[in-house]
Amino acid sequence: MSREDAVPLMSTAEDDDDENALLHTDDADTGRNIHPSRESHEPYCEPGLSGIFASRYVVLCAAFAALGGLLFGYDQGVVSVILVEPQFLQRFGRIADGVPGAAFWKGLATAMITLGAFLGSLCQGFIADKYSRKYAIVMSAGIFILGSALQTAAVNYDMLVIARFIGGIGIGGLSMVTPLFISEISPPEIRGTLLVLEELSIVTGIVIAFWITYSTQWIESEWAWRLPFLLQMVPGLVLGIGIVFLPFSPRWLAAKGRDREALDSLAKLRMLPRTDKRVQLEWYDIRAEVAMQHEIVVEMHPSLQDDSIRSNIKLELAAWADCFGPGCWRRTHVGVGIMFFQQFVGINALIYYSPTLFQTMGLDHRMQLIMSGVLNIMQLVGVSTSIWTMDYCGRRPLLLWGSIAMFVCHAVVAGLVGNYGKNWPAHRAQGWTAVAFLLAYMVSFGASWGPVPWALPSEIFPSSLRAKGVAISTCSNWGFNFVIGLITPPLVESTGYGA
Repeated sequence: MSREDAVPLMSTAEDDDDENALLHTDDADTGRNIHPSRESHEPYCEPGLSGIFASRYVVLCAAFAALGGLLFGYDQGVVSVILVEPQFLQRFGRIADGVPGAAFWKGLATAMITLGAFLGSLCQGFIADKYSRKYAIVMSAGIFILGSALQTAAVNYDMLVIARFIGGIGIGGLSMVTPLFISEISPPEIRGTLLVLEELSIVTGIVIAFWITYSTQWIESEWAWRLPFLLQMVPGLVLGIGIVFLPFSPRWLAAKGRDREALDSLAKLRMLPRTDKRVQLEWYDIRAEVAMQHEIVVEMHPSLQDDSIRSNIKLELAAWADCFGPGCWRRTHVGVGIMFFQQFVGINALIYYSPTLFQTMGLDHRMQLIMSGVLNIMQLVGVSTSIWTMDYCGRRPLLLWGSIAMFVCHAVVAGLVGNYGKNWPAHRAQGWTAVAFLLAYMVSFGASWGPVPWALPSEIFPSSLRAKGVAISTCSNWGFNFVIGLITPPLVESTGYGA
């Protein structure tokens, strides 16, 4: 950018003198303020765990926002157990075993949340740009609470399906905007570490929900399944109310021309004065990127800059199309592709098949549920390691090593199931070896392909297209999730170890 191009970035006349001294120098030829330095940025903190303790406030903000992932994981974990509870099947007999078409209706009840999430994550790109990342979280939390209330009060199958669709819209919105918000408030040294909180919250929600429903299944009344649905409203309420008191994203504020507020928010998040050199340099970089992206948009769409309603609608549609245009399509390819592999790498197929494996090994119903809970705990263990490795090792090495480890686990489990699966009681040692590699797979996935795909999309798109790029990536994840849910049961049934 030229000095003339940078003029809109400069502070107003009422800025404090000390801030002006840090921010600007006078250009003798033009009389305009320019950035004083081209030196590299000093780090705010060390990467990894040590940086977390040095950036307490932003870590608390990120952890609180990550409650959105907890809601997503909790809902997934609740349904996996509730769908087989006698108290639930007595109310919704359409999905009970032996009823004609029960498999379809059960699949539909499960998939409706995925369809809702697809819609919610897609719409959230516009909402997050228009009303802020923070208020987008509030809206999604409100929709989720509504869906949870309807699920708790469901009296027939139709009401249950509609309630799950509404709840899915809220979950999809949260799955898109939470990583975006965390990415934009985090210092670069620990951004990857904080983005891990999304996946960590998802898996934590799955584990919590599993053991809650495992406990409530002994309640003889319908509260065995209504109570878990009711309890998920609590973190939703905490998130929806509490997020209002967190700072706005500095990048969103800068994109809206609210530069002074962006500086205040940035200083608060970094726990440093506004005059701190590192804060000032980051603030300048944010404003420079916003200005550059605005110039690009003006250059690409010069006829849509009259601020009319019609032009704004066309500009919004053009922004979505720009994600697939020159200069950005490779980023979109990465965002969508990494979500594809997260779903098709086998995690859902193994989770689906593990109860069958435990059953054929002669475990009773109680032990099958316990071992399924242990699988989720092992995934949580894997995710926990990425809090350190995400920034220390980098995203790409984690994906590569995770792929290798999961391939080995797949190969061993497939070989054991193929050779001994027809008579596990006579080959218990091989059966428990297969279980051990299932557990190793869960750790490997949790440490690599679990958290990285949620972190990467929010880091690779330019600020002007970040919300929409993340929305496309996230909604594709839900689309692939829906496909996996449809094809996995018949695939496992017809191919066995081939799956």
